[in-house]
Amino acid sequence: MKTVPAVGAPVRLRPMVDADVDAVLALDALVHPTTWSPEFVRSQLGLPGSRTNLVAELYGALVGHAALLVVADEGHVTSVAVAPDHQRMGIGRVLLAALCRDAEHRGLVAMTLEVRVSNAAAIALYRRFGFAPSGVRPGYYADDGEDALIMWIHDVGKSDFKARLDEAAGHG
Repeated sequence: MKTVPAVGAPVRLRPMVDADVDAVLALDALVHPTTWSPEFVRSQLGLPGSRTNLVAELYGALVGHAALLVVADEGHVTSVAVAPDHQRMGIGRVLLAALCRDAEHRGLVAMTLEVRVSNAAAIALYRRFGFAPSGVRPGYYADDGEDALIMWIHDVGKSDFKARLDEAAGHG
């Protein structure tokens, strides 16, 4: 798989495999109030036609992961998570760029996601890639009732998207 820099360090992205599930859930427990079940995560790995599940490694250690769900001609970013001690190093940017490139490769026309309204850093990252707010889901998060900001990109695969992606990914 491709090795890319994140503040000078070699971040390696690769498809998530069953052996990664425990480490992914341990990382999630550090960044999310609740996590998915191991059974659910494993079930997603068996659906490559409609799911993309990636992990990011730094010097062999799992430091992040991301997931995309394909529904018809749209992609739903279901997760982008980076270990707290590796945040603000560009790993989330690398993971999101990979999901966007995957969406483009699959011929999708749009992407969406939900993000906690309080997560300013994530919202800024998503905006960098061209995700725009389109609404709020009140009380979306079951753990604390926080609202979710709904964000969309509607030009996946078009020249504007490609230019934004290259710039956001650090290639432009």
